Amino acid sequence: MKLLLDANLSWRLVKLLKEHFKEVLHVKDTSLPYPSSDISIWNYALANNFCIVTNDEDFLHLLLQKGFPPEIILLKTGNKTTSTYKIS
Repeated sequence: MKLLLDANLSWRLVKLLKEHFKEVLHVKDTSLPYPSSDISIWNYALANNFCIVTNDEDFLHLLLQKGFPPEIILLKTGNKTTSTYKIS
């Protein structure tokens, strides 16, 4: 699975997740303008077979409107520091 981290998540998560996923990118590391609109991120993920990881519910609304793919992982954890995340 390839993950695309939305701008509302720390770019520092990329390093933590790379051990467990085939490819991990933060939106700022793509060819998209920064900041990018949700629909631009959606289209990039669709064209490049990424799953979007976000805590922005607007992507849930896009999913309900446009259907799948791309897949969306909607985090409901609130604001956390990168060191809070433990990946096992």
